[in-house]
Amino acid sequence: MRHLERGFTLMELLLGTGIALVLGLVATTAIGGGLEAARAGGVRTDLLASLAHAATRAGVTGMHAVVCPSRDGASCSGGVDWTPGWIVFLDADQDGDADPGERRLERVPPLPGRVHLRTTAGRTRITFQGNGGNAGSNLTFTLCDGRGPAKARALVIANTGRLRDAPASAAAAAETCPP
Repeated sequence: MRHLERGFTLMELLLGTGIALVLGLVATTAIGGGLEAARAGGVRTDLLASLAHAATRAGVTGMHAVVCPSRDGASCSGGVDWTPGWIVFLDADQDGDADPGERRLERVPPLPGRVHLRTTAGRTRITFQGNGGNAGSNLTFTLCDGRGPAKARALVIANTGRLRDAPASAAAAAETCPP
């Protein structure tokens, strides 16, 4: 009488392991891209909320409200890199600086994951006047995440405070996106 052996051959085991590895790599890549997209979307929402908050407070109080990048959560960093976070404050003396005694409206912490945010050169802060309009010229934010420059977005703010979304320029994406 013949005895039947149960189990897998070495070839079956290697083939099954190979298929599982390929499926795992595909799933990991898809999940990683989804997480980066979600993080970038969250940053976009936070930025829009901060801008709306500043415009509203400027209109309600009649004072200037400033949104600027901040490394320490207390003062403006003076640069175009918003990745370390930003602050929103009422600028009572209209000098564009977050002076002691001026009311801080919010602080956004450093951005998550591989999300990066930069403004156009020369625009280190956004000031909303008492009428809710943006003082200065148009401003463009470039938002990028770990998915690379092809997925970068530009967020353009007009002097009226209106915001629109557009694809980022190749130069801005290359400068903003993580390596």
